[in-house]
Amino acid sequence: MSRGLALDWSTCDRARIARDPRFDGWFFTGVSTTRIYCRPTCPVKPAKSCNVVFFRTAAAAERAGFRPCLRCRPETAPGTPAWNGAAATVSRAMRLIERGFLDDGKTVEDLADTLGMTARHLRRLFVRHAGASPSAVATTRRVQRAKALVDQTALPMSAVAFAAGFASIRRFNAAFRAVYRRSPTAVRRVRWRRRPAPAIESRPRR
Repeated sequence: MSRGLALDWSTCDRARIARDPRFDGWFFTGVSTTRIYCRPTCPVKPAKSCNVVFFRTAAAAERAGFRPCLRCRPETAPGTPAWNGAAATVSRAMRLIERGFLDDGKTVEDLADTLGMTARHLRRLFVRHAGASPSAVATTRRVQRAKALVDQTALPMSAVAFAAGFASIRRFNAAFRAVYRRSPTAVRRVRWRRRPAPAIESRPRR
């Protein structure tokens, strides 16, 4: 299956049932019964094939109303977002978004001007190749960066918000809650509670 072509349902279904690591980052699986989306390598028992749908990017899954799995953590998937091989213009735009082009007050119109096209045409290309608009992709990337910081650091939430590219704490909280259906603080509590306790070195009895 080529990243530049439409997703093949049968190939994706075999890959996610087998938890094939070769497909990690190539697509995401949405489960209609839970409204959660996962990586192909998710450790949770695979859902029934009749209950799944596949997306090329995390932003496309979220646009369809799915939230990220807290077990397989889609934000850590290699090669995410998976648009290699898509239109050259979209690939270039994605690289600019990844570098924070839309995080410092610039708009989709500014991005389109940089690429030498209209904003309408750029949005049309994004929906075709990434399954979501440039703004939605940028928001997903900010939330993904924030989620990694929430999981891996003890930074205060205000520092997480600005480090991830959000213009305000209010926007950060709203975007994070819209994706995960819970606050950043609640997600951190769950993640840290699951961490294994440090091993206690036993001393030999005298």
